This record gives sequence, structure tokens and C-alpha cells, in this order.
Amino acid sequence: MTIIEIIRDSLNNREPKTIDNLDSCYIHSSVLIPIFSEDDQYMVLFTKRTNRVEHHKSQISFPGGAVDKDDDSLEETALREAYEEIGLLKGDVELLGRTDDMLTMVSDFIVHPFVGRIPYPYPFKINPHEVDSIVVMPLYIFIDKRFGHIKDSVDVDGFTYHGTSYEYQGHVIWGATARIMENFIRIVGANLCLPGKKE
Repeated sequence: MTIIEIIRDSLNNREPKTIDNLDSCYIHSSVLIPIFSEDDQYMVLFTKRTNRVEHHKSQISFPGGAVDKDDDSLEETALREAYEEIGLLKGDVELLGRTDDMLTMVSDFIVHPFVGRIPYPYPFKINPHEVDSIVVMPLYIFIDKRFGHIKDSVDVDGFTYHGTSYEYQGHVIWGATARIMENFIRIVGANLCLPGKKE
């Protein structure tokens, strides 16, 4: 089986854990976890948010945002937001499955993550109001602490975030994005046999 087939099977052979919102205390949102292959190595695409957005300023995140009343589904939200933020066309995304819902600690979002394979290279079109830049990281760095990129805490803007964080080439992933990625690896990582470290 290919890595993409393993990811698809791992995600679809389980029921994603969902978070109830019976009191409508939280805002529903969806994100896309874009995966692609470059030089026989699987990569994950993130965005670095600008300091002009309302929530999570200047943080590394996935393309995504709040569910719109016109969205037909949670998947549609993730795909729409990916197009609005980085110009990724819906027809160019092969959805592989869904991971567990995640709750943000400060902004009160229930995040519904979807994993998708995308073509690469790609003519991305960045929305300059929302996205400062696109950041790509090898999938392997999220799997094994021996690579030195996985940490148990990180100092951010004068406080210490206690929880899994990832660091790569000066970029730090923490908070909900790190927890989404950690959960994704928990679901599929044991089944993956990735090519060796390349740097």
C-alpha cells in the first residue's frame, strides 16, 4: 500500500471523535491538512497567519476558518477556506478523511480537521490579509522525537505553553494546530513507513 492509501484507510476505518455543542457555546470551523509529495518525501502544508486577522495572529496554522451559513458541509468549509486563503481549487484536493474534532482554548472554536492530498508544485495565490506565507514541513518530523523537532513545551510571547509543540527551520507549531497534528499522527503514524530523514 502507498502512504496515501494507508492514511486514507487509517482515517476511514474509525469514527472520528466529535465535540457536542448543544448550548451553542462554540463556533464551528473546519481546516484542511494538505499533504503532498516532493522528491519522494511527504510534506505537510501550513500557513503563517498575518497579524491582521482576528484570531491566532502570526501563528502557524492550517488553511481554514469558521463555517459559513452557505456552506453545504464541514468539508465544504475547509475547501472554501483553502481557496480563499491560498488559492487552492476544490477540484485539486483529494480528500482522504477526517480526524477528531479539536477545541481551541482561547477563541472557542470547535475545529473539524480534514486531510487532503494536493498537487505540488502548485500556483498558490496567497490572500495577503489572512496569510503571511506558506510553510511546508516534512511529515517525518511529526512522528519521531529522535529528530529533535518535537518538544513538550514552548515559550510563546512571554508565557510557556505546556503541550506538544513542533519546531522546524525556525517555525514553531503549538496550540490547536499542534494538537491536531499530534492526533493525526496518533491515528496514522504507527502504520506509516516514511522515507529516511532528508535535510
